[in-house]
Amino acid sequence: MGSRPGRKPVRLDPAAGPVAALAYRLWELKAEAGDPSYAEMSTRMGAAASKSSLAAAARGQVLPTWETTWEFVRVLAVDRLKQDAAEARREWRAHWERAASAALSEITEDRTGHDQTYAGQAEHLERRARPLLARRLAMIAAVATAGAALFTWLAPFSGKNKPTTSATPAQAASSYDDSAFEQDVTHPDGTVVKTGAEFTKIWRIRNTGTIPWRGRYLTRLNDTPCRAPKRVEIRVVQPGEPVDIAVRVRASDSPGRCKIYWKMTDETGTQLLSAKKPIFLDVVVG
Repeated sequence: MGSRPGRKPVRLDPAAGPVAALAYRLWELKAEAGDPSYAEMSTRMGAAASKSSLAAAARGQVLPTWETTWEFVRVLAVDRLKQDAAEARREWRAHWERAASAALSEITEDRTGHDQTYAGQAEHLERRARPLLARRLAMIAAVATAGAALFTWLAPFSGKNKPTTSATPAQAASSYDDSAFEQDVTHPDGTVVKTGAEFTKIWRIRNTGTIPWRGRYLTRLNDTPCRAPKRVEIRVVQPGEPVDIAVRVRASDSPGRCKIYWKMTDETGTQLLSAKKPIFLDVVVG
């Protein structure tokens, strides 16, 4: 990874452990994508994660959440390097689940049994490997008083008694809902429009989940001197498919900045994809 003034990047050792191996892969991806700053990834590139969370994911000291991992990958592998979103998600989800399972096994084998109860251990593991391991952690709590049963359940993750099934974590993953912003088709940020002018703003987003979008809307979150409809219907969008969403806007009658935020909702107005930042219109009326 290229260095910046005042920074001395530390090359990770992928053999240091499962979390370090995942971080090393993220580190290499960032270098391949031109080594943007974490601040740039979180703002201009649109990652739905803070710059500190993104930086921590690549340091390899703690296991990042899947949401942070995917945002790290999405803006670099999909948006910048133009990799297939569904394929990239499957690949990196498998990397993350392997790291989470291995980290769970290491934490369990390292317990002292003196100053940490099974319930406390379960709470610690949940912080390290949520949310996909939640069901496993519930099972740990349920057998807290039966130590032998606990180790029997954890045996498949110890690496000593590997299951014979050929299924991978990615194959066993449940369905999920996700999206990726692709581009401003019309009126990119900073476009100057005349006072009182009517124009059409178009965004292009992609369904990067496994669930078809039906009965969805783009709903306005704020009011500005510029006028726009409260919500716009989104056509049915299949997994992997892009969609252009158009909103008719009337500029204010006086000069100024016009910034309107929008969020995907269902028919009742309930916001969807809560981890995603809103998309927005940002023009200068003059």
